[in-house]
Amino acid sequence: TPPPKPLANAVHDALSAPPAQGVSARVKFTDHLIGESILQGSDPLVAGASGRLWASADGRARLELQADVSSGSAGDFQASIDGNRFTVYDPGTETVYRGELPQHRRGPQGKADNGEPPSLTRVQTTLEEAAERVALSGAIPSDVAGQPTYTVRVSPKSDGGLVGGAELAWDAANGVPLRAAIYARGESSPVLELTATEVEFGSVPDSVFEVTPPPGAKVVDLNPPSGNDSEGGGESPPVTGLEAVRSRVSFPLSAPPSLAGMARDEVRLVSGGGDAGALLTYGKGLGGIAVLELAARQEGAREESGGLQLPSVTIGGTTKGQELETPLGTLIRFQREGVGYTVVGSVASAVAREAAQGL
Repeated sequence: TPPPKPLANAVHDALSAPPAQGVSARVKFTDHLIGESILQGSDPLVAGASGRLWASADGRARLELQADVSSGSAGDFQASIDGNRFTVYDPGTETVYRGELPQHRRGPQGKADNGEPPSLTRVQTTLEEAAERVALSGAIPSDVAGQPTYTVRVSPKSDGGLVGGAELAWDAANGVPLRAAIYARGESSPVLELTATEVEFGSVPDSVFEVTPPPGAKVVDLNPPSGNDSEGGGESPPVTGLEAVRSRVSFPLSAPPSLAGMARDEVRLVSGGGDAGALLTYGKGLGGIAVLELAARQEGAREESGGLQLPSVTIGGTTKGQELETPLGTLIRFQREGVGYTVVGSVASAVAREAAQGL
């Protein structure tokens, strides 16, 4: 473990260190979100798995979670980033998701323009600003994969829902993150964790980042269309507001002023399978609730999703739906009168059910 050091100094030193040319690591992914009773098979993303990770100094990265072939898994989970483009392969549904990450927008200080790391004073100021909203631990000397690291724990002070906190550990010499974990409220063991078990620093061959999805895999483009409503062909502004969204969807929009005691915050137009839909948010922070409304599929709701057998739930005494309850939150989906509803939030099952019944 490295010597004790104030958090601001540890962060500043990590940002100021010469960047690693690349990293190759054995990793372990832990996932305790979903209970074994509803988990079918051994999808590495939902069951947890060991795997490998590569990253280069030019912004390319690849994560591979290896399936247990003896348990009948569909295959390895793959995720890669090349600049601002990403690709994810889900073996459970044999689907490739690809798209582009949002472009980085520099702040008014322009500290990213010249490529220089922020000063120690700036780091200290940023941490003090963050401490107004979250609780920050110090830089905890730690050891990840045999490397000296510092670990910081971040916990929400309010509106955290069921999230208890998150931890990040980075290499003390070069600042490379080597462990990330998310904890449920009141729990001492992580619900989700990705940690390196072996690590080697150095350049990574270009061939490592050449990932080809299996033949026949379904491809889903997650990039939203741009310029549909703008004469100049540029990106259209989002459509928000209750009446504006209501006029654009093909189904009766359910948007009560409040759900489960939380006031409606925003109504936004979204796309779902080619049809316009609506995303509504209630409450503030992680403890809020999001509602997605889309035109229901004609074939009805599927009982299985990506290797999961979701438990059934009754909404309003008559409507049948599905519920996924986890240590970090709850998801409920159901269909009624030609509209599909998905309610999700970092809330207990009872709160999510109350919200669903209010639609």
